[in-house]
Amino acid sequence: MMWHSYIIAASAILLSVDKSFNRRTQKTLAIFRDLIFMVTHLSSVTFKDLGLHPLLLKALESMNYQHATPIQAQTIPLLLDSKDVAGQAQTGTGKTNAFLLGVLDELLTLPATKDREPNEPRAIIIAPTRELVIQIYEDAKKLAEFTDLKMCVAYGGADYDKQREAILSGCDVLIGSAGRLIDYLKQNVYNFYSLDCVVLDEADRMFDLGFINDIRYLFRKMPPPEERLNMLFSATLSLKVKELAYEHMNHPEHIHIEAEKITADKVRQLLYYPSNTDKLPLLIGLIQKHAPEKAIIFTNTRHQAEQVWLCLKGNDYSAGLLTGDVPQKKRIRLLEDLKQGNIQILIATDVAARGLHITGVTHVFNYDLPDDAEDYVHRIGRTARAGAEGDAISFGGENNVINLPAIEEYIESTIPTADVTPDLLAEIKPSAKRDPARPRAQRGRGRGQQNNRNRVHHRNTEHRSAGNRDSGNRTSHHKGSDNRAKSDSDS
Repeated sequence: MMWHSYIIAASAILLSVDKSFNRRTQKTLAIFRDLIFMVTHLSSVTFKDLGLHPLLLKALESMNYQHATPIQAQTIPLLLDSKDVAGQAQTGTGKTNAFLLGVLDELLTLPATKDREPNEPRAIIIAPTRELVIQIYEDAKKLAEFTDLKMCVAYGGADYDKQREAILSGCDVLIGSAGRLIDYLKQNVYNFYSLDCVVLDEADRMFDLGFINDIRYLFRKMPPPEERLNMLFSATLSLKVKELAYEHMNHPEHIHIEAEKITADKVRQLLYYPSNTDKLPLLIGLIQKHAPEKAIIFTNTRHQAEQVWLCLKGNDYSAGLLTGDVPQKKRIRLLEDLKQGNIQILIATDVAARGLHITGVTHVFNYDLPDDAEDYVHRIGRTARAGAEGDAISFGGENNVINLPAIEEYIESTIPTADVTPDLLAEIKPSAKRDPARPRAQRGRGRGQQNNRNRVHHRNTEHRSAGNRDSGNRTSHHKGSDNRAKSDSDS
């Protein structure tokens, strides 16, 4: 295709551009470069080809989205045909928009029952972390911009009464974390009487964080799987995740997007073997050498994260610290600061390894090799998103190099190595003083700080297209007067 040749030529020019351009010019070129790389990540399928609702197409067009990613091209047709989907895909592949488009199209084309109450959501989306809940909510608002659908959130660490009142005043799509969703359900803030769609995102992370009993509780309160459209997405479809899918879904179609293409093809991985005393000088030296536009540094513990953060502050870098003890409002502000370029570097424990969607992250530094091999993939997946390229630089330190064999076995490749040479070791200034008002970080593992909390729709089978949408033929029967009991002794 002629335009593709032009883009390849343009990318070659951009990649050789002189760094003497001013900051505004460099930022403009960086945006254009990301768009170029995004083209290679998209499929040949356009959203118009998929037969989505016209109001969704209008929203996609306003965001300049024309071509679907591979997982969107594979899952959306199944969802539009009212088939359950269990998808295996990493973050950064477009899976969030895949299930959001499926949910929103279902609600726009399937009429709600006449006796539905305002606080009876038609779709529930469950995510493992507050950050992911917020990001899904923001994406959903953009896609639903031209509709009358109302989005609500339910997650801990934020205004309890404000979220509660928003749901009571009217909610079509409820996006939340398991704990807060159960809390509101038991208080009859909402119910499942009008439920049409269910999404479980990052299912494997639910197991990791100990939320699976909460998830099963919510599923048991819902209508049977045959009476709703079900979606499950996970970075890995392990045996326990598959068992969950078979137990609470209606013969789901399995979609698999290869992780290797994300891990190896777009991320330039490199491994150093520093001594413990060389780790901070090497980190500062590499930051000086690479001059990342946006970077995330991962550590295994909160104590190490704070040490790195104070070192960066002492060496005049604008950096933020994201760990399990950071209040929710500050978390949101930190992520927004990184997105807007107010800070250059974010230091995080694995509480931030999943679900973060921050465009333009050019570098990920693994200050410690993670104890879990899967977390390595999730960490470096913060860069090279939407087809862009990125660098993932890891330290095989004295205390965690033992984790390397399991990581390389999991990614089925050997991470290239480089020597720690004297020119890479920076002369660093003393670390900044710790804020006395900040609670001292405990020496526990970052991920261990998480609280371990113990249709029968008669679908219209006619061809679905933008021009053939007689939504009146699609009805829901799971909320009939015979089985609609307004009190639930189990709630």
